Amino acid sequence: MSADPKVHLADLLRTALRSVAPDHADISILLERPKQAGHGDFAANLALQLAKPLKRSPRELAALLLAELPASKLVAKVDVAGAGFINFTLAADAKTAVIREVLAKGADFGRGASKNVKVQVEFVSANPTGPLHVGHGRGAAYGASLADVLAFAGHEVTREYYVNDAGRQMDILALSTWLRYLAFFGVEIPFPPNAYQGDYVIDMGRGMRDAHQDRFARVTREQVLAGTPGLPAAERRDEEAKAQREEHLDALIANAKRLLGEDYPFVHGFALNEQLGDGRDDLQEFGVRFDKWFSEQSLFDTGLVERAVTQLEKAGHLYLQDGAKWFRSTAFGDEKDRVVQRENGLYTYFASDIAYHLNKYERGFDRIIDIWGADHHGYIPRVKGAIAALGLAPEKLEVALVQFAVLYRNGQKTSMSTRSGEFVTLRELRREVGNDACRFFYVLRKSDQHLDFDLDLAKSQSNENPVYYVQYAHARVCSVLAQWGGEVAGLAAADLGLLQHERELALCARLASFPELVQNAAADYAPHQIAFYLKDLAADFHGWYNAERMLVEDEALKCARLALAAAVRRVLATGLMLLGVSAPEAM
Repeated sequence: MSADPKVHLADLLRTALRSVAPDHADISILLERPKQAGHGDFAANLALQLAKPLKRSPRELAALLLAELPASKLVAKVDVAGAGFINFTLAADAKTAVIREVLAKGADFGRGASKNVKVQVEFVSANPTGPLHVGHGRGAAYGASLADVLAFAGHEVTREYYVNDAGRQMDILALSTWLRYLAFFGVEIPFPPNAYQGDYVIDMGRGMRDAHQDRFARVTREQVLAGTPGLPAAERRDEEAKAQREEHLDALIANAKRLLGEDYPFVHGFALNEQLGDGRDDLQEFGVRFDKWFSEQSLFDTGLVERAVTQLEKAGHLYLQDGAKWFRSTAFGDEKDRVVQRENGLYTYFASDIAYHLNKYERGFDRIIDIWGADHHGYIPRVKGAIAALGLAPEKLEVALVQFAVLYRNGQKTSMSTRSGEFVTLRELRREVGNDACRFFYVLRKSDQHLDFDLDLAKSQSNENPVYYVQYAHARVCSVLAQWGGEVAGLAAADLGLLQHERELALCARLASFPELVQNAAADYAPHQIAFYLKDLAADFHGWYNAERMLVEDEALKCARLALAAAVRRVLATGLMLLGVSAPEAM
């Protein structure tokens, strides 16, 4: 007899099926937990599956299956409901058995067996050109929780951050930092409107001055501006004005590279390391860790970008137009073809993205999960198209999209802006509401759904605050066990047959569903399912706690109830851990 009630019930149905319809005895048997408690603990739609091939009514088939169903000590009742569902109600002993399993396995309860599947989860991967904002925060929380859920479900997970340390954006950051640095030495250059404006750039310029004095400031205003085209009027927003601003910026970058010479890579590296270090610290404080930080520049240094483009060219997927090399991405469902190498010989961002994904495949991952902002949804066809064009399996790559989060205070949308007034930083949000609320609230919705983040609710100590409600359930159990003062390990020997109350059996059923929930959350890339489960488990526990005393005089009943409470505490702690949220012992 299987220790898993679900497997045991499937075995019973299989036995009945061999008698009723032997030719269909190999059909897949599905058992689900009904949403309504009155429909039992498990429901099977087997009779509905067989109705068409056997040309019998589902209810008639269900009755025949019930007649052939072997007796079982684990089953208290079986009946037919609705259109022909077979509903099973487990015996009390079968329900309470999960308590001993939780206490025996501890933190491993719900952990899946190793699947020998190598999964890479790449997330955040924000350009290191400024502080992380609240949008990055949602991607970070979702990616970290998804990776943890996948690992707990039995997968071998690599968490990766793709560092965009090559290309024009980093040159713009290096120039922005250098111009702010020069201002400290009286070399005043009109700051380009399309350079990085945040006060953090002034701070980096100050930091470079403090560390290196005037080493990079031995230039004049005229030298920096030499040959740069004039800027259009600030109020002009037409395409011509935009192009002029970009031309001006590119000329400044070229001058910076020429004037700094061998020192330019140092200035570039200073700006990169400052922002990358800030992002690392921010994420680490947020409880988000990575196994690998992958450099985009390394793709150029190792020749992989060139190799990927050459491979596409040899396979006939590129063509030359106006001196540039184009990838025929329309052949793979994209809306238009894409440039991979410009007429000046420089590779595009898309070319390095192709090389990066080629690298992922060559590292031997069985599944590759990219987590992108929802505004990148149009990028999916071209990346998958390039993968297919390289002769690789595009179905290995799955892209999870993350919608932005909108902050609300006092029921009103709030900007909660930084000093520059440009964006809301993750660090600001964490300081206001705390890491736990951030991590929990960020995964309260499916990643591709819009998220309203209520700042007032996140800070409140009330039952309406979901993270407080769940953590309070954990702390309540800790308080009761502390008052009792005994050894939790000894509770495994409690007489669980004394747990007959409806609330107690419902709690047991909730605990028993946790392992399956973990597998479903992993399969659906849906850590929000864990958050919903924890809210339900906490509600079940609070309801029981408010209705029944635990520390009763009857020693046997007291130990039985404490055993259930300890099991609840264990599963709450595990679920919170998967979401990167703490499980406090007191509140």
